Amino acid sequence: MGLTARIRTRDGWAVSHAVVTVTDTAGTQVLRAEADAEGVVHEPTALAPGAYTVIVTAVGYGPVASSALVTASGRAEVGTVTLARLGGTELPPPGPWTVDPAHSSVAAVAQHLGISSVRGRFTDFSGSIDIAPTPDEGTKSRVTAVIRAASIDTGNRMRDDHLRSPDFLDVDRHPEITYVSTGLTPVAPDRWTVHGELTLHGVVRPVDLDLAYLGTGPDPWGGTRAAFRATTELRREDFAMRYNQVLQAGVAAIGTTLKVELDVQAVQGESLPGGR
Repeated sequence: MGLTARIRTRDGWAVSHAVVTVTDTAGTQVLRAEADAEGVVHEPTALAPGAYTVIVTAVGYGPVASSALVTASGRAEVGTVTLARLGGTELPPPGPWTVDPAHSSVAAVAQHLGISSVRGRFTDFSGSIDIAPTPDEGTKSRVTAVIRAASIDTGNRMRDDHLRSPDFLDVDRHPEITYVSTGLTPVAPDRWTVHGELTLHGVVRPVDLDLAYLGTGPDPWGGTRAAFRATTELRREDFAMRYNQVLQAGVAAIGTTLKVELDVQAVQGESLPGGR
């Protein structure tokens, strides 16, 4: 007897701090119960037969109201209630997440000879993500990443050695590329703009990332993973990389802009599991 319900986010996560309130047709509160750590509400108090309104609330989420009809059994089985984050935006569960380099990629694409593209990637990097408890605290969410500049790989050794030279990355003087976020702005239910500062070639510039949150799920090693995709465009001259070779036709051998593409898997927690 009593009230039962399961409170979940849109991607299936339990909302452990949800509160369920039941009111009668006169608007009088007759029952109030809180969800447990699994987002489950089980209140054994029997309800009198009749029509009720069930209201589910949680900090950081929009409230949901529904009708319930209680029979002579005294039970109100609400079922699964899905809450949407305020503002319609979604993020993984709050707390620390660790980027898994083995299942992530950091790539850049540059135009070559004005007619094609050259794609490169960095093979040595690390990162961490800390998700704030609610979207209202978005500026408290934080992303940090460190890339070892010498790990650039375009599939051509001569080209890679040139990219590591003072003409471009100058890896001996600037061995690390870093990114530190300064805030988040929601754009759509699963899209965000990440504001941050990029340190590249010894120059610090504000850089925004267009971020898509792709969802979460379990992994084979007993952990939980979140997936993201982010893109941005950089101008080489903004980071004091002005080297170029102009062909006879006046076309630059290397484009002045770089398109950066990030595919990220992050594992819930402050460190990677041993098996990953």
